[in-house]
Amino acid sequence: MTTKFMTFLLFTIFALNMGNAQDWKTDFNVAKVLAKKENKTLILVFQGSDWCAPCIKLDREVWSTDVFKKYAKEHYVMVQADFPRKKGNALPEAQKASNAKLAEKYNQRGVFPFVVVMDHEGNVLGETSYKKTTPEKYIAILNSFTD
Repeated sequence: MTTKFMTFLLFTIFALNMGNAQDWKTDFNVAKVLAKKENKTLILVFQGSDWCAPCIKLDREVWSTDVFKKYAKEHYVMVQADFPRKKGNALPEAQKASNAKLAEKYNQRGVFPFVVVMDHEGNVLGETSYKKTTPEKYIAILNSFTD
């Protein structure tokens, strides 16, 4: 195989994987602007991506599924407030501070995972957490707060 072909192949694989990735926002203010512009529901997720077993299950069983990603792309702006503990997964200081500020306002009890459903203005409509269920049923739970 030629180098040109290998480069093309790697780029294609990377692009396909990126197209399948959940579009997580990490800046709440940017997410609010986008949600308002696109008239979408905000989903703010507090998680401990490298230590919280229910968080990891929620990611694997719901957030990372094709069913959820496809639905979310059309209906939600997803915001991630991650609180990793392992040094190798440490966030930049500015992101840590931003996530802590969000937790002070929306997750004062320190629950993980904690999912806050908001309208595009940032008003809280409902809260939930990990549920052992299908992506379709989890979407129904999230949407029940907006009905």
